[in-house]
Amino acid sequence: MIRFAVRLAVTGGREAVARLAVIAAAVALGTGLLLATLASLHAVDKQTARYGWMTTGTTEAAPAPGADPLYWVLREDFHQGKLIGRLDVAATGPAAPVPPGLPRLPGPGEYYASPKLAELLAATPADQLGDRYPGRLVGTIDRGMVPDPDTMLVVIGHAPEELAAAGAKQVTSIGAEPPGARSAGLDLVLSTVAGGLLFPVLIFIGTATRLNAARREQRFAAMRLVGATPRQVSVIAAVESTVAAFIGTAIGFALYALGHDTLASIPFTGSAFYPDEVTVTWLDALLVAVGVPLAAAVAARLALRRVRISPLGVTRRVTPRPPRAYRLIPLALGLAELTYFIGRRPPTSQGQVAAFLPGLLIVMVGLVVAGPYLTMVGARLLARRANRPATLVAARRLADNPQAAFRAVSGLMLALFVTSTAVGIITTIVAERGTSHGSAASVGSLHVYFEGEPPTAVPEPVSAGLRDVPGVGRVIGVRHNPVERPGAGPDDFGSLPGVVSCAELDPVFGRCAPGAAVAEVWSDLIGYPENRGPDTVWAASTVTPEQYAQLPLMSLVVRTDDSAPAVERARTVLELGLPQYQVPPMVAGDFEADFNNTLTGWKQLANVIILASLPIAGCSLAVGIVGGLSERKRPFSLLRLSGVPLRTLRLVVALESAVPLLVVAVVAIGAGLLSAQLFLTAQMDYDLRPPSVGYYLTVLAGLAGSLAIIGSTLPLLRRITGPETARNE
Repeated sequence: MIRFAVRLAVTGGREAVARLAVIAAAVALGTGLLLATLASLHAVDKQTARYGWMTTGTTEAAPAPGADPLYWVLREDFHQGKLIGRLDVAATGPAAPVPPGLPRLPGPGEYYASPKLAELLAATPADQLGDRYPGRLVGTIDRGMVPDPDTMLVVIGHAPEELAAAGAKQVTSIGAEPPGARSAGLDLVLSTVAGGLLFPVLIFIGTATRLNAARREQRFAAMRLVGATPRQVSVIAAVESTVAAFIGTAIGFALYALGHDTLASIPFTGSAFYPDEVTVTWLDALLVAVGVPLAAAVAARLALRRVRISPLGVTRRVTPRPPRAYRLIPLALGLAELTYFIGRRPPTSQGQVAAFLPGLLIVMVGLVVAGPYLTMVGARLLARRANRPATLVAARRLADNPQAAFRAVSGLMLALFVTSTAVGIITTIVAERGTSHGSAASVGSLHVYFEGEPPTAVPEPVSAGLRDVPGVGRVIGVRHNPVERPGAGPDDFGSLPGVVSCAELDPVFGRCAPGAAVAEVWSDLIGYPENRGPDTVWAASTVTPEQYAQLPLMSLVVRTDDSAPAVERARTVLELGLPQYQVPPMVAGDFEADFNNTLTGWKQLANVIILASLPIAGCSLAVGIVGGLSERKRPFSLLRLSGVPLRTLRLVVALESAVPLLVVAVVAIGAGLLSAQLFLTAQMDYDLRPPSVGYYLTVLAGLAGSLAIIGSTLPLLRRITGPETARNE
């Protein structure tokens, strides 16, 4: 029986070969995407595990017996908006712990750099970067300490007394537990992406499996009438789909292998992966290789379940019961689940994954369940306003079997939902937290914040070094404001934290109130929001010039011409002249550098969702329409013989496909933006920002492409509705 089924699958004419090819293509897409998702999750886990050493000194760790203390100072550095991790260490003895990725601890006058930073050091003038790190480069840090190929990290050796004087902490063991928030958050994002991509693919596989289902049901019913048992028919149906599934699975593994390097280069986490870590395990590969064909066989068995009732089950066709409003319940439950967590966001990242991911998946399932009911509602509205025969026929056919009509557009519905949700969330986060360089006052201004016991004057070597840097303008010292009183300052926040001499104030940051010698200002002379400039008038301070000269410095603001060499040379001078302060000199946008990398990864994910889900949904739409035409060619042929013009039939088919498409598109986009609003409100307390023009163009392009697919199938009506099709069978 199995040999007979294989023979039917591969030698059943062009129709069988086409069905085999379409099912194989659908399974190949699903397999490739599933393997890519599993490989990405494994790569994220491996990448996250290498962040464990960064928790050294910040978490409680048992002291290592017999280990010599290690002075440890971890801080940030920046170069042209790129984040550089800087670790200063000093061993107090030969048994001091060594971080992973280093062959040994660097001694005084030595440092190790990650491969990416080593390349940057070689390509950058020393006074713009290399001079910040005392000593010489003695080697590179391997991946045991470098989470990804794009990480820039330097480990600098010092004498113990040098770091002891700077107040460095001592550690006797290196952290190993990765930060859970990073891993859990990425699991949430990747799991949502996996669901968003795999749902349309599963629908595509189901649609392809049902291709020419009516003709196959008739063939299997004929087999039952000549003596085939239900089990034999089930075996034949399962083998046909399983053959295509095995072929598609093999092609899917090949697609994954071909796209492996591209997958590794996509910065899902803000950085690329090491290519050899984007892998699936043997268990993953075995489960995919066995599970996908098995799922296809089950889908075929369910799709042709009517034949197993009786050999006459195919001919006993009756109008199915219309879908009821209760189909909206799962969709409402999913939205209610997301709404519930507004104001009740779980405190842990794992809890947030468990809270929001099920809600989004329930909404997706709810859209699929509610789709036939929404299609029926749209068909009834169309029937009430029908004034032409084609419109009335299309509306009645949709209302008669909305499940079949919705099946063709269900993949596009999920694609639009996932796209709308992803774009809505990412657009809002970028608008709320993306880098804003503000006014001209903030561009090119370096800010240094003093900690601990700040000085009362800028050290002369620092002042002299800054004067020698081309492109550096004024150096303005902001001092601590000793006066606290309500109602002062341009924002009415009470007394501002700093004071500045009006004689030193650069006009680009504003001007003092008339007659003032000392003004109250923000520590960076800008404040929030970043919209202050020459028109800002800072309130006068009661501090006298004599008192002002004795106040400790709060911060230092260095004006530059915003050229990269001037900014980086001034930064080098400040870091060398003020090594005791752990917050590095920063310009506008430096602080957001790491978050901007994360945003880049999220944008890449959104692009992947859009570029993958819409074409898959388009393929599902094309297969569904062609399959529907093939199953109804005899009724259409009879209509043509009775005098119905071909253009009327084409209009019927176009309306049958376009009405469900437009109805579900509106619902999917609305549900997607509503889900984004609920997630943003619960997770981040943000209000949804309107998507950019690019989103609307993408949606319009997707709908236009779908309508073009519908239009491309209409010429088939002339070929399949000829007089020969109307013969009795």
